[in-house]
Amino acid sequence: MLQAIGLTSTRRRKHPPAVDDLTFEARAGQVTVLLGSSGAGKTTALRLVLGLEASRGFTYFRGNPLHRIANPACEVGALLGDVPGHPARTARGQLRMLSAAVGVPASRADELLDVVGLAGLAQEPLGRLSLGMDRRLGLASALLGDPQTLVLDDPVRGLSPRDRSWLFALLRAHAAQGGTVLCTLREPKEAARIADRVVTLHEGRLLADQEAAEFSRTRLRPRVAVRTPHAARLSAVLAREARAERRSVEVVAVGGGVLAVFGSSCAEVGETAFRHGVLVHRLTEEVGDTPPALELEPEPQPQSGPVAGTSPAPGPAPPVPSPASRALAPALSETSALSETSAPPATPVPHPSLVPARTPTPALTSTPASTVTPTPTPTDSATPAAVPPAPRPVRSPRWPLRYELRRLLGVRTSPLIALAAVAASLALCLVLARTGATALRPHTVAAWPGFLPLPPAAFGAGLIGALSFGEEFRHPALASARGTVPRRLGLLLAKLGVTAAAAVTLAALVVAVDVQALRLAFGPELVALPPDWPALAAGWGALCVGCAWSGLLAAGVFRVTAAGVAAVLAVPVVVAPLAHKVLVVPAVRSIVGLPGGLRELAWVELPQEADRWLIAAMRLPAQPVGVALVLSLVALICAYVFTGLRRRAFW
Repeated sequence: MLQAIGLTSTRRRKHPPAVDDLTFEARAGQVTVLLGSSGAGKTTALRLVLGLEASRGFTYFRGNPLHRIANPACEVGALLGDVPGHPARTARGQLRMLSAAVGVPASRADELLDVVGLAGLAQEPLGRLSLGMDRRLGLASALLGDPQTLVLDDPVRGLSPRDRSWLFALLRAHAAQGGTVLCTLREPKEAARIADRVVTLHEGRLLADQEAAEFSRTRLRPRVAVRTPHAARLSAVLAREARAERRSVEVVAVGGGVLAVFGSSCAEVGETAFRHGVLVHRLTEEVGDTPPALELEPEPQPQSGPVAGTSPAPGPAPPVPSPASRALAPALSETSALSETSAPPATPVPHPSLVPARTPTPALTSTPASTVTPTPTPTDSATPAAVPPAPRPVRSPRWPLRYELRRLLGVRTSPLIALAAVAASLALCLVLARTGATALRPHTVAAWPGFLPLPPAAFGAGLIGALSFGEEFRHPALASARGTVPRRLGLLLAKLGVTAAAAVTLAALVVAVDVQALRLAFGPELVALPPDWPALAAGWGALCVGCAWSGLLAAGVFRVTAAGVAAVLAVPVVVAPLAHKVLVVPAVRSIVGLPGGLRELAWVELPQEADRWLIAAMRLPAQPVGVALVLSLVALICAYVFTGLRRRAFW
């Protein structure tokens, strides 16, 4: 069960809130539909329910707020719009990455690919999937944790009739198994087809909260849409004959030569127009939503006899459209377009449970194939397969680590960055070696000429770190149900560990390739190891790791990859010169005797080799770039804690 109490979005400047004091309930075992026109606040309401926007009010999932649920993936699965995945990532790779985030085995991804009919497109990139296949993949990602509640934003938008029938069957089956379904729809006929309860929104406020049967009886009114150049004359004739025959007929002038006739049929309106010589351009029977303005207005009183509504009095001038008729015009134009392709029923649509073909069953039956137009789909049947139960997600350090590894290696961006860094380092190394060097120099092996602020390897490591959080905001695969930023401390540590490992690997690969190239080009005598190689190796690795972490934290704070790249470049360009001005002052005390003093204070006898490593470790932060990295990392960690971890952690 989902309960929303007093949801109110943040008021914008000089504009009312998009959602104002919204209270409704989505019960277990039912499909609840948020219905409303464009701009009514349906999508904003779902984002407030999931806590993705700042708001007032409360939302409870089976009595608990979302941020207090230990495993949110077991409670709610969401799909807001298209699948927010990297276009180059495959469908199987996307689901396996999200499986690691949820905490279920990777085999769960293959099971759901079979359920949604995408087993044959598992290796297809997300950017090449059609709209229908994208929605199927989105449903699969929402069902990874076998949630009790499904939250979907207009899931049938742009889908074919066959895909809509498949989706409706899946949602009805989830509700039949005791789950809660909350979705938004635009078409009233579709809401009456699938919903058990319809919540109607208008300008961000609750307009009606009705059972499906009551909604079909009061909100879906059959009408006849007439387009004629003599709208006023035909309206007066219809009203006059309705009074004479004592029939309940209501005529509403929509404008533009269009009349909406309630309580009559195409045959009756056409015969009346023929008898009085009124030219008719179009005559159609429609079933659509009565707009809120028309419902809230009192019904006009009959002038004579028990007529429910009358038309304007006849006259030479056409009647001025009322606010109700102006509000009805968009609905008439939309339903007219629908009526040209399919003939809607002339009576209110009954509740889905009253239609035998739509009764949900454990076998997930769907609409008969004779009622829909066959279209090519990746599966031979429009009936979805049964969703297998998922193992209960568990908390373990392995899952965030697996998620980050699959995110990093699932696309070619990071390997291409590493390859470009290695190639640039190799070219710069050979150029520096041909300047007349007679011995191996650290800057030659690191490919760090004086005119560059950073070597290519360090810059590549910083770019990989910036993309670690930058992709989370550009392609927010975790945003729908767990917040726009993954704020769980375990995932942050996993990102730090994976980016550090990638930076060290890139640094070692650059050194190995450069040394081998120098050996082949200039002979083995040029590449003899210097005596202080451990300190040089430690400094080289620390530089790459520091750049990677700077890019990672800056991108996490400012929510964009460019901020991470800027933070990496700011270390040698801005922070290092400031640190150098501070460090040029000679120190009062020397650190030469510090290792010996520490040896005397230590309880454990340290080997003699430890002195050299200790001195090398202390010299690293004494360098201007080292001080700049330390200061930058400390500032970014504090900023990340202040902007990210202080908020409610969703997972």
